[in-house]
Amino acid sequence: MKNHNLVESSPRTTILVDHRPARNREGSPVAGLHNVWITLNNPAELNSYTTEMVKEIILALHEASNDRAAVAVVLTGAGSRSFCAGGNTREYAEVYAGAPGEYRQYMRLFNDMVTSVLQCDKPVICRVNGMRVGGGQEVGMACDFSIASDVAVFSQAGPKHGSAPDGGSTDFLPLYVGIERAMMSGTLCEPWSAHRFYWMGGLTQIVPVTKVDGRFVPNPLVVTDRVLDEYGRIIIGEFKSGEEKKQAQSVLANAQIDLSLLDSAVDELCTKLLYTMPDCLIKTIESLRKHKLQHWDRNRESNRAWLSLNMMTEANAGFRAFHYGDRKNREVDFVRLRQQLAQGAHWSEELIEDIAPWAVQGVAK
Repeated sequence: MKNHNLVESSPRTTILVDHRPARNREGSPVAGLHNVWITLNNPAELNSYTTEMVKEIILALHEASNDRAAVAVVLTGAGSRSFCAGGNTREYAEVYAGAPGEYRQYMRLFNDMVTSVLQCDKPVICRVNGMRVGGGQEVGMACDFSIASDVAVFSQAGPKHGSAPDGGSTDFLPLYVGIERAMMSGTLCEPWSAHRFYWMGGLTQIVPVTKVDGRFVPNPLVVTDRVLDEYGRIIIGEFKSGEEKKQAQSVLANAQIDLSLLDSAVDELCTKLLYTMPDCLIKTIESLRKHKLQHWDRNRESNRAWLSLNMMTEANAGFRAFHYGDRKNREVDFVRLRQQLAQGAHWSEELIEDIAPWAVQGVAK
């Protein structure tokens, strides 16, 4: 048999790749078969993907796609805080801000990463171990299945930080939740709880990961029952506020995060996939992926061009403001920016300093 991998071997400094035994219905390992776990390994930066990580993910997905003994691919993140917080803002601020040509080459890699998920010859399961934000949400929605920790949050970030969610969310999100809900998420960047995203059709399954006194409990930060809001709408998975939020935060502060049920749910899905005809399975998956690919293939190149040019204007300001700011001050002065543009201001370092002084100071450092 021929080796169809792009390279003989590739260094892995930012991801982990494990072959975990495929298990039969009795839970016993099956000889000669496995599942490929690809783990984004940058927990200190919430598993945000660097340029190097993007390249390693592409090669790992290609290798898993060609792996004759692989049943499924599991894409996940290290730790319990984050699956992926999107692109690495350190790189964005220090390397790509103000450099559209460089960002255009980076976006070729990013697009190829998303395409590698959508063209993998194995089912791809997103194991959502924590927040899935921005580009992380886009990569996750490219996957075929998503099984999530019920304390995970899902959101976009682009319009708040100088970009647009054109790396997949504007293509995929309406297919999952409808155009109106996609519009709210894409523009306002307000987070959804796992319960809410599951209720809207965005996830395959959610499982509890919070243990209190040795027992698993649903995410205490969200309302998990069907409730009616002040307009009579049925709401599930809304975040609590006020005193209820404080009480929930107190519970979480003394709770244990245990991902064992998440792993069991992923293993169970892998086992179900094992008991199917492999060619019929992947043909079905490919046919269903076409609904995503129809939008992705039509838009990704023009979106790449726009995102690159945007590095000269709003992204130049927004990414630097986020990276060089602190937890309480990571957004530009949106009102001041609109006022300045309304008066005919041109994009410049002076304008960036006016709307986010710390962003320019950060570059000077």
